[in-house]
Amino acid sequence: MSFVEKRDEFRPATGEAPFGVEENFFSHTDKRGVILAANYIFKRVSGYEWDDLIGAPHKVIRHPDMPKGLFWLFWESLNKGHPIGAYVKNKARDGLHYWVYAVAMPFQDGFLSVRIKPTSDMLEVIEREYEALRKLENEDGISPEESAGILLERINALGFAEYPIFASVAMMGELRSRDEKANQLPYDTADRFDKMIAAASDLHEETAALIVSFGAISTVPTNMRIIAARLEPSGGAVSSLSQNYWEMSEEMSLWFQNYVSGEGSNFSAIRSSLVDCQFLTGAARILGEVAASFRKERRDLGGKNTDAEKDHMSDMADIFTEKAKVGLQQVFTEAEQILRAVAMMRRFTLGLSSTRVMCSIESARLPSGGGSLIDVIGQLEVFQNDLVLQLDRIEAQSSTILEHTEEQLNAL
Repeated sequence: MSFVEKRDEFRPATGEAPFGVEENFFSHTDKRGVILAANYIFKRVSGYEWDDLIGAPHKVIRHPDMPKGLFWLFWESLNKGHPIGAYVKNKARDGLHYWVYAVAMPFQDGFLSVRIKPTSDMLEVIEREYEALRKLENEDGISPEESAGILLERINALGFAEYPIFASVAMMGELRSRDEKANQLPYDTADRFDKMIAAASDLHEETAALIVSFGAISTVPTNMRIIAARLEPSGGAVSSLSQNYWEMSEEMSLWFQNYVSGEGSNFSAIRSSLVDCQFLTGAARILGEVAASFRKERRDLGGKNTDAEKDHMSDMADIFTEKAKVGLQQVFTEAEQILRAVAMMRRFTLGLSSTRVMCSIESARLPSGGGSLIDVIGQLEVFQNDLVLQLDRIEAQSSTILEHTEEQLNAL
């Protein structure tokens, strides 16, 4: 054992195993979860010798405080070919514990996992959630799958619609917190994704509200025709104009639903695409850091090929970065499409305004009783004013996504 290795191996008798905020774990397993390779930091913090670590199942470091539901989710995702991130409490050989934020991914005929030390406020939240879930598992005898379902409900209660959203946001939060504690430059990538995802969420709400507005206004032109029929001969000007207004507003609503906000549109996937890109970008950064640390590694790694493992990390970092670029480019294209849609909607709105003004002029020529018709036309004016404001907000949110997506693409 070298002097450097002895210096690094001081350990307390109880509590948390020494694990620096700037350090990264790495392990490579087969499809059964048997450890094929690891880095020195993993060996040091876990307290195992290489002979005891290589060839052992990864669960050798599993802490009894961990809920089985989390691992059910973990393997469910990996077995479907998807990467996943999670907070995990591990147990060292001497009984010490250590928390990691782990990112695991399928690789060849097995899996790669990289881990960082979690330091954000989210860790305390997750500790409480895991403790409550583990208590349910022990006292109520629920299955791992049932436990996973409860965990997903709790994640949802914390404000995350799906687990991948939580995992992505948590990873970026940990990278930001780690940089702050290590006195590194602010992690601009995390800030950019925060802004893009917030804008995408607002955009989703605004477009949904716009569809509701169209639904609410759809009966007004019909009411106009009914009132006009009582005040003018059949087929009069106001009746014809109100029919035109109804047809135009229906066409506008259907066009927007079909090409912008519908479930089948690419727009509907902007938010989820950004979450995926956020996760891929953060994971690529950690993988790149591990690859860089391998280039500096001078210790024995249990007889394993250091260069090969470095290449594995670099290859996965490149793959994740390229996937993120493709996803961001799609988001950029969709944001441009929405801006074009807003321009189209503004032209529609001008047509509605012209028809409404003509209705107002014609209604003024009607005999006594046209006042109620003017009131209905006033409702249309309110609707159109609100529509213009909604389009303004949609345009602003789309522009925000466009701006920061372009910045992130240039940064990758």
